[in-house]
Amino acid sequence: MLKKIPKILSPELVKTLMEMGHSDEIVIADGNFPAATCAKRLIRADGHNVLELLTSILELFPLDTYATPVFLMEKVKGDKVETPIWDEYRNIINNFDNNAKIENIERFEFYERAKNAFAVIAIGEKALYANIILKKGVVIE
Repeated sequence: MLKKIPKILSPELVKTLMEMGHSDEIVIADGNFPAATCAKRLIRADGHNVLELLTSILELFPLDTYATPVFLMEKVKGDKVETPIWDEYRNIINNFDNNAKIENIERFEFYERAKNAFAVIAIGEKALYANIILKKGVVIE
């Protein structure tokens, strides 16, 4: 055990975050996302709350300041699903970086981007369109 590492972060996930370099991307994937199909490196975090996981990752993980650092899966045209989780994501992200730009990208573009991500974290989140990509920034501390 270590001090100050959020308990929700598994040793495998902490190792993955440590191995990532500037501009590498990590995906937090909801329960419907084809994580095993898309992942170069798949990390299971079943049973964890996506909001707590996002907060814990951002405790350790700087967001990129040179490019858009956060991507959400855009709703399919005509889909009337509500996405209140996006507002919660924005609130959490703003707590760590008030200037972070968040961009929505088309579903299949999101899948392709996920295939090139450093890792995909698969959780059992039931909220629809709860997929998020984070681009790592530079550690300056």
